[in-house]
Amino acid sequence: QVQLAESGGQVVQAGASLRLSCATSGSALRSYTLGWFRQPPGKEREFVAAIRTSGHTYYGDSVKGRFTISRAYVENTIYLQMDTLKPEDTAVYYCAASRAVLSSIRDPTMYFQWGQGTQVTVSS
Repeated sequence: QVQLAESGGQVVQAGASLRLSCATSGSALRSYTLGWFRQPPGKEREFVAAIRTSGHTYYGDSVKGRFTISRAYVENTIYLQMDTLKPEDTAVYYCAASRAVLSSIRDPTMYFQWGQGTQVTVSS
């Protein structure tokens, strides 16, 4: 079983930056695609970003150019650097692990393990 634990969510003002962390194991970083999703209040879970074992990264259209996903093998952690935050970025952010092929990387049903989530609130 893959352990995933998010942290770093907080209340920030629009335009600010924030970095989320997802602690996992070294084997997970080497074996699975790891992704970030978010779920705004009353809405469906939305793909944010993913990083494959190859190191290739993928982003949702609404965050492209503002968010950056990365991984650090030394810390067994993936990060989501979020810049120029907007009120519409307010959501619970989850990290998740997948064995999905590239065509399914944005599909939350293809992820088999999820963290508990961390709340990000962006005030206007």
